[in-house]
Parts: sequence; structure tokens; C-alpha cells
Amino acid sequence: MKGRTAAWVAGAAQASLRKGDLGTPGPRRAVIDTREVREGDLFVGVRGTRADGGAFAAEALGAGAWGVMVSREHVEAAVTAAPEGTQVLEVEDPLASLGTLAREWRRELGAKVIGVTGSTGKTSTKDILAAVLAPQMSTHASRENFNTEIGLPLAILEAQETTEALVLEMAMRGEGQIAELTEIAEPDVGVIVNVGPVHLELLGTVERVAAAKAELIRDLRPGAVCVVPAGEALLEEHLRDDIETVTFGPGGHVMLLAFERTSARGGSAEIEAMGKRVALELAFDEPYNLLNTLAAVGAAVAVGAKPGGRVAVQFSSLRGEVVDLPGGVTVVNDCYNANPMSMRAALQHLAETPAQRRLAVLGTMAELGEGSAVFHHEIGDEAKALGIDVLVTVGEEATAYLEGFAGETYAAATPEEAGALLEEIAQPGDRVLVKGSRSVGLERILA
Repeated sequence: MKGRTAAWVAGAAQASLRKGDLGTPGPRRAVIDTREVREGDLFVGVRGTRADGGAFAAEALGAGAWGVMVSREHVEAAVTAAPEGTQVLEVEDPLASLGTLAREWRRELGAKVIGVTGSTGKTSTKDILAAVLAPQMSTHASRENFNTEIGLPLAILEAQETTEALVLEMAMRGEGQIAELTEIAEPDVGVIVNVGPVHLELLGTVERVAAAKAELIRDLRPGAVCVVPAGEALLEEHLRDDIETVTFGPGGHVMLLAFERTSARGGSAEIEAMGKRVALELAFDEPYNLLNTLAAVGAAVAVGAKPGGRVAVQFSSLRGEVVDLPGGVTVVNDCYNANPMSMRAALQHLAETPAQRRLAVLGTMAELGEGSAVFHHEIGDEAKALGIDVLVTVGEEATAYLEGFAGETYAAATPEEAGALLEEIAQPGDRVLVKGSRSVGLERILA
């Protein structure tokens, strides 16, 4: 926003400038955490469940913020604390104004916007898509988990004026949340990676999960493009005649014709996309990420790119990170999140990867509602069927995995206990999958 002025920022956010100069060049980005404030940032005092960010406006200004945007009750204190040359913006609801400001900046950019959602794999698909686009278009993608009603606007506001493609991840736990994000982002292309049994605690059925994800399709502008899995019956009723539908996967508009492994962790992919051949060099080989790549290629073509060559993807943290430990043990650190779909995919890839033994360290899959125990039991069955050698569960709920598993088993109460156990039982040549819902904190196993 540096190319705009304080007057533009105030107008875009529907704010009143209570202190500062309307002609001052705009901020470089927006932040909501005083610990992240750098010189030139706009601090937005969002109300949280534990604290009201507006109360920290003086701290943000003291850290060098360009200015602050706060609600009425915090304005006077902010004006008093604001040094010369800084701005104080007053708004009724800082979170709503953050979204409004982001939408206006998205319009100013004029970039192609792709929104990515799905029950699993949306972050990896976002990362792959950004890497596919980067050689041809100035691309900005939401970092890590900036995918909520707070994170998505912040991701947009980090984009520079030169941005030509904006790749935004969209998360949801309930109805109406994808619609809210779509209203802010106004995507040209909407990608739904998949639909599966997640957030059942709130939504109850997979059909309602599909409907919540399909808010992205429903709210696209006429003439936009949606990218969806080929043959996904749960999305069929949500497709529209006034937008273009691109399907990916077997039988779709974008299909994997061949994959040849050329290294320990990658290979060459030959893809057909809308009747044209695409050749990519990939630094990964997981079947689920190959499918995610097809979704990414479909979205890239939809915004006018011509995918090809090496895909230099940097995956977000805790998502399939391969860590080689001393002693010849390899760990796949995939503990950012877990649900039945992603758990099956990760176990399948573990089973297909060469190793002396294959160990799975699994934490709870959260938010599965009344059927949680059944889902966990089924994953234990899956691990058994795939020939996993050792199963370590973390936490009380996760012990339900053991009921369906017949191999060597251990039950740890905490990630730290699982880490100590792993040090004892892991042997040279072993490959270890670490996976569970974010709430379990399995990253502490490798701390």
C-alpha cells in the first residue's frame, strides 16, 4: 500500500483519520500482533477472545508502526501516544475494516486471484500453485496458515503493487466462513481440492462439509472458473452453468499421464491439461501431492499461465517435512493437521517408500464428532492392511488406533514421551511418519 496515501487507506477501510496527514504515503502491510510490528506497518487492533488488540496501540506505535487502526474506545489513548508523523484511524469494528481494506487493495492490484480450499491438502496445493506460477507471473501467496477471516486479509495486504497473481488459502470450520473469505478475496478462480470427513463435530455430515466448501463456487462472479476433483458427487449439485468448471484427476480435464521417479524425493511428471501436454520436474513424489499438482496446474492454466519445467516449491512448515536423523533414521514430519483422508494418504505413502521398517507415530484426529472412535479404529485397520511395522499412539483418544492394528504397538501419553520412546526403538534404515491434529502438538517429538 506504499503507493497509496493515508487518505486512500482511510477511505478503503471506511475509517476516520483522527491523527496524521492525509497525504502521507501508505503503510507497507498490516499486522495484528505488536511482536510483529516493523517500521512502516499498520497495526490493526482486532478484538480477540482473550484481549482487545486496541489496548496495545501505544505499544505498536512505540515499535515504529506507520499508524494504528482501532475502535472508538481506544482512539483517545492512541492519539495521545502517537508520535509526530504517525497515523491514528478510528473504525467501528477493526476486523470488519481489515477485511474491507484488504478487498479494496485486492481491487487496486488488479491481479488474478485464486482461492484454494479443501478438506485436506489445501496448504500444499497453495504452495505448489505458487511455485508453478512464479516463473511466469509475479506471485504472492498467503504464508503458512494465513487462511482465516484475519489471516486472509493480512495475506492480501502483504502483496506488493507488482503482484500479478495472488494465491489465497481459505479455511473453514463451519457454515458461512468460506463465503466471508470469498467476499473479501473476490477470486477469479476457486479451487476445491477435495471433500472429506472433517469438522464433523460442528457440521455433522460430509454433505454439509461439501456445502460449506462449495460456498466458494456459489459466490464466484459469473464467468469465473472453479477447479474441482473429477467425479466428485458431493460437489455435483453445487456446480454452476455461468462459470467454467475444470476437473482434475482420473477422467478429468487435467490428468497425470506418467510419473518417473528421478531422485529419492522427486521425479518427472507428464500431465495432460485441457488437451495440451505439460512436463514438470517435481521435488516430491507423494501420490496425494501429485494429485494436488493437477489441481494447481488446472488453476494456473485458468489464469493464463503455461506451466512447465522445474517446480521449486517450498512447502509450509510441518507438512510432510522429511528429516534425516543421526543414525540413519528418516522422519516424515507431517503433524500440522490430520483427518481420515490425509491420514490414509500419509500411511499409504509410508507403506510405498523403501525402508527397513515403517513406523507410524499417530496422534488424535480432532473434530470428528460422535464417530471419532470409529474413524480412529478404521485408520488402525488401514495401517495393518498396509503392513506398517510399528504403531505408536500419542494421547488417550489415539489409543483407538490400536484396536484395529496387529503389529508392534506402543502408547505414549504425551509427545515428549513419544519422542523418548522413538529414541529407544528406532533403528538404522527405519522411516517414521509423525502425524496428528494440530492440537496434539506432535512437533514436540522432534524438539
